[in-house]
Amino acid sequence: MKKDLFDHPKNIRRIIQALTICCAVLFFLDAVIHRHTDHPWETLFGFYAIYGFISCVILVLLAKELRKLIMRSERFYNSEEEPSDNE
Repeated sequence: MKKDLFDHPKNIRRIIQALTICCAVLFFLDAVIHRHTDHPWETLFGFYAIYGFISCVILVLLAKELRKLIMRSERFYNSEEEPSDNE
């Protein structure tokens, strides 16, 4: 069987490290890059990184609660009263 890029834990570690470095560089570039803002809180250092992280956390927590609301049993589509093929 052919080995792919994500089959090796070493490659996954490298990708995670590269993404972490990219996030850190972009976070610190926020101090250098001038942005045209509409609201005063957008001028805070790291505002968009913090806003994105908090939004992602809230989205995951809401999805976990929504799952409890709409989750069906494992046998939801396999009811006991299935019509047979002969009918």
